[in-house]
Amino acid sequence: MLTRKQKELLLLIRDRLVADGVPPSFDEMKTALGLKSKSGIHRLITGLEERGFIKRLPHRARALEIIRIPEGAEPKPAPRKNRAANLREIPRNMHMPDMAAIAAAQSVSLPLYGRIAAGTPIEALRDPHGSVDIPAGLLASSRGRADIAGHYALEISGDSMIDAGILDGDRVIIRACDTAENGAIVVALIDKQEATLKYLKREGNIIALEPANKNYTPLRLPASSVEVQGKLVGLLRRY
Repeated sequence: MLTRKQKELLLLIRDRLVADGVPPSFDEMKTALGLKSKSGIHRLITGLEERGFIKRLPHRARALEIIRIPEGAEPKPAPRKNRAANLREIPRNMHMPDMAAIAAAQSVSLPLYGRIAAGTPIEALRDPHGSVDIPAGLLASSRGRADIAGHYALEISGDSMIDAGILDGDRVIIRACDTAENGAIVVALIDKQEATLKYLKREGNIIALEPANKNYTPLRLPASSVEVQGKLVGLLRRY
């Protein structure tokens, strides 16, 4: 069940996609719904996404895709004619690409295993908390195909890796493995209880898990206490 504002926003996005091919800006959404700030729009969009009515496409500004419309919503309006009088009419027999199909073909879905600390280690999260769509190119193998097997996504909590360009709230793409070279950014499981994302450094029988923030101290632990769970291969960020 959607709230009245969620339904209004969903229909507004749908109408603009049909009419113009792009969704309205956040300022346009805010004005149309009579809200005082864009934070309200962010909450409405998040609610629609969580309920499976829309999907945000990664790495594209103002990229929203309608997944479904609630029962009882009025039919889609007819597209408006091109308002630019100086543009020539598109030939009727010209093939227009299906952008939604293209976006789907260029993305793959990975399990999202919750949040992981980029700071003080937190309890390890093992069960999937949903999925995330990522550009297929992030997982391209030497043969040019997306290699999905053995990959998963995590959401970052904390700021200890900010100097490596990894921020709180980012989603990182991890390739599952049990070893990695010195200097790699890895998911490390500490004493089978806590997980963290850090640079891996081996110092004899000691493993150092080093942050990328001078405000944090490296963790130096016996090698027997640390298990490599995966290696960072990509990053997603929403603006």
